[in-house]
Amino acid sequence: MIDLIRLVAVARVFEVKGGFRSAIPHGTGHIHDTYCVTFDAGDREERIILQRINTLVFKNPVAVMENIKRVTDHLRSRLNGEADLDRRVLRLVPTQDGASWHVDADGQFWRAYRFIEGAHTYDSVESPRQAFEAAKAFGDFQRLLADLPEPRLHESIPEFHNTGKRFAGFERAVAEDAAQRGAEAQDEIAFAISRRTIATALLNAELPERVTHNDTKLNNVLLDDETGEGICVIDLDTAMPGLAAYDFGDMVRTMTSRAAEDERILSRVAMDFELFESVLRGYLQGAASFLTEREFDTLIIGAKVIVFEQGIRFLSDHLAGDTYYKVSRPGQNLDRCRTQFKLLKSIEEQQDAMLLLLRSLI
Repeated sequence: MIDLIRLVAVARVFEVKGGFRSAIPHGTGHIHDTYCVTFDAGDREERIILQRINTLVFKNPVAVMENIKRVTDHLRSRLNGEADLDRRVLRLVPTQDGASWHVDADGQFWRAYRFIEGAHTYDSVESPRQAFEAAKAFGDFQRLLADLPEPRLHESIPEFHNTGKRFAGFERAVAEDAAQRGAEAQDEIAFAISRRTIATALLNAELPERVTHNDTKLNNVLLDDETGEGICVIDLDTAMPGLAAYDFGDMVRTMTSRAAEDERILSRVAMDFELFESVLRGYLQGAASFLTEREFDTLIIGAKVIVFEQGIRFLSDHLAGDTYYKVSRPGQNLDRCRTQFKLLKSIEEQQDAMLLLLRSLI
């Protein structure tokens, strides 16, 4: 927890009006330190989201902030004239000297966004409508950024979805077995090795590079409290060059199974086809106008790739001794791996039906 006096001092660096009222932790993210800061602006409250950027994860915070500034400016220009514009695009709060971020005396990087009222995020899908709205928002996000002018965005995390490289890292983790856990994970290791071709399925597919979000979970879309509409895509740290199939794949991974990510009862883990259809319909409503035929053809492959990639990342970390993903109990990363592999099997079993639905919609 950051000292309140320090937090108020940092908040004052940004363009905010009124007297400080409160600052409370905000959201369920695990990367940055995030606070909702409220100011008393006379006859109303003014709220901002204040974040200290985690520079252990994002080692080039300037590149991250330059990307976010360009992306939000472009989205705002594309949506100019839309009703409720300030709720549909994140708006950076500038510092008093006009900068998009602040570096404090300790070298910590800070940023602030205007708080978007009347909307919330959800950590798990409660209905097909929610899946549809979130997927449509991500599809719109890709479409609106398809004409982002040069130069190319920075890679905020280089080779983030280089699944071939991830698989090579998995093989090293198996060989080193640093935490002496290989014996208990033989079935999972064998499963991953038997599907190694998935790792390179998109690497040489000659797909166009897009501006992608790269973290397309349900809780990265704000849903309007009254209408349920997906109104704003948030958490833009990994907005960078990528493939459309990666974003779609992560939607399938995170929105189509009703089980927890570390579910121990694997019979509860499966791709819900109704939720998949909602994700697909929503995404295509937002993105279909700019996708190429080859991109349509690789969307389902993208789902397999991303689920496989996340599974081997969890498994690699388990074998290495839980050095990357936080765990709250022994074996949690192995359980996370098992849910991903069970989800992958479910996708494989339903792949023909998924492709038929895709073809019927395009």
